[in-house]
Amino acid sequence: MEDCPGQSEARVLASRCPACAYGVAVPFWDAGSQPLATLAFPQSAEEARSLPRYRLRFVRCVDCGHVYNTEFDYSQVPYSKHPNRMFNRGPLWRKHLEHVEKLLLSVLPNRPTVVEIGCGDGHLLNRLASARPGGRYIGFDPNAAIQTDQGRIEARVELFVPHRHLPECRPHLVIARHVLEHLVDPLQFLQELAWAVSWYGWETRLFVEVPCIDLALQTGRTTDFFYEHNSHFTSLSLRRMLERAGVGIELLEKGYGEEVVYALAVLPVQEHQVRLSEEALVFGQQAEARRQALARQLEALAESGLRIAIWGGTGKAAALINQCGLDAKRFPLVVDSDVQKAGTYVPGTGQLIRFRDYLREHPVDVILIAPQWRAADIVLEIQQHGIRCQKVLIEYQGRLVDYFSDDHPYLPEGFGSLEQKDLPSERAPHLPIPAPNFLHQGMVEWPPLPVEHPRL
Repeated sequence: MEDCPGQSEARVLASRCPACAYGVAVPFWDAGSQPLATLAFPQSAEEARSLPRYRLRFVRCVDCGHVYNTEFDYSQVPYSKHPNRMFNRGPLWRKHLEHVEKLLLSVLPNRPTVVEIGCGDGHLLNRLASARPGGRYIGFDPNAAIQTDQGRIEARVELFVPHRHLPECRPHLVIARHVLEHLVDPLQFLQELAWAVSWYGWETRLFVEVPCIDLALQTGRTTDFFYEHNSHFTSLSLRRMLERAGVGIELLEKGYGEEVVYALAVLPVQEHQVRLSEEALVFGQQAEARRQALARQLEALAESGLRIAIWGGTGKAAALINQCGLDAKRFPLVVDSDVQKAGTYVPGTGQLIRFRDYLREHPVDVILIAPQWRAADIVLEIQQHGIRCQKVLIEYQGRLVDYFSDDHPYLPEGFGSLEQKDLPSERAPHLPIPAPNFLHQGMVEWPPLPVEHPRL
């Protein structure tokens, strides 16, 4: 079969799309190195000729069609020093702005709170404020060129941080016009905004506008592709990005002769994001409380005089050893089922890892199985190889528990042969075994861990 034209030249690139997060792209255009096109402002011909040049290597997402520069470095663009100037006086452009203004006013209440991200000189905010003078209008821009109209516009010379500024401003509308194309990861920014809306329970509307390259692609135009614009949106890639951010698109249209694409959308409260966030915070608090409780029990076990072996020296076992500080002085004996690990050392704590059969000649009182998920197999291994011990312990929810007699989820159904009476045992002649309740002192009634409600 013959290849399609151009098929043999296509080269797959592992690159994450900043609009839809798809992980495969193909080369689009290598434009060499060019100076900044919109934010340099050289003051002499010599300065203009000596401007630094930056790499332009554009690729295209094979899923949403987004075009972006893989060599873009946001730190090289002096947004805080120079405004990103747009010419707003052309009659057709003014007509487009009037259309946008009417669209936004149609969805705003009589006394709105409006936040504009990257507001430039604030011309749109001033127009909205003139039409709805009873509202609050807040412009965020790292450049200090915002026209406040004698205080009617609140100028915030800083970047907008969703989780900080959304609960502070509580806007009815967030505007981001000709901003997203400058960001390293516009999808992530919108997702952060969507999460803040959900977390703080403040549903709002969103208006975004970006340059559109649909016509540039049709005509083969190359002048759209310069360094300050990391992202080059198609109408499809803008739609896909908004969908990936979980917003409800009310309107998506092209304007100004199809050179821009804009969307009006609702940022809803997404309850699943709230639930997952709360679960994460609760898990972290409980994990730390349990780790500390377990470390205290292990300290008591180390001081008991019992001969102890930790079963497992790498992976999840090494994670437990390091989390709970099971150092080589207090817990010198570590064994593993894998003979290939014998002779190596536990990462972080340095115990020599011995092969399982070491315990046949050097029996211990207690075997602590560090990788709980393998506990059933390890207990079978202990049985099958005649390894002697008095207790088999695992960690469960911040407690040391007896594998056979305590409640835990690691004794599978159908493993009825796993009974402590079947384990060979040998009482150490020189070390008395503590009373059977040694491992449960202070733990008969295990109180629920206190967890503060994480939401502010």
